[in-house]
Amino acid sequence: MEPTLNHHIEKRTGRAGDERAYVAGTRVRVQDIASEHEVHGLTPEQIAREHPQLSLADVHAALAYYFDNRTEILGQMKQDEEYAASLEATARREDNSGQAHGDSLSS
Repeated sequence: MEPTLNHHIEKRTGRAGDERAYVAGTRVRVQDIASEHEVHGLTPEQIAREHPQLSLADVHAALAYYFDNRTEILGQMKQDEEYAASLEATARREDNSGQAHGDSLSS
């Protein structure tokens, strides 16, 4: 008999070329479900309502995967936070360099 998680969770290559866990057949990452539960305090039922494409079993499977692979998922969340911070820093530098040279979109 195949484990239930295999029906609900699949690994796919993420934007950085690393493997990420997704709810099978969707674009929803396990880390998104974990964040909604751990950071935002949503219950599995609330998460399922927020994502109508997911069954309650999908949400529970994602949370089970997260708790079984917590270090992996938290590491991916940290990578994403660092990536977002680097994009923000780059955007700020570009904004500041444009202002320093008197560049204006309204000219």
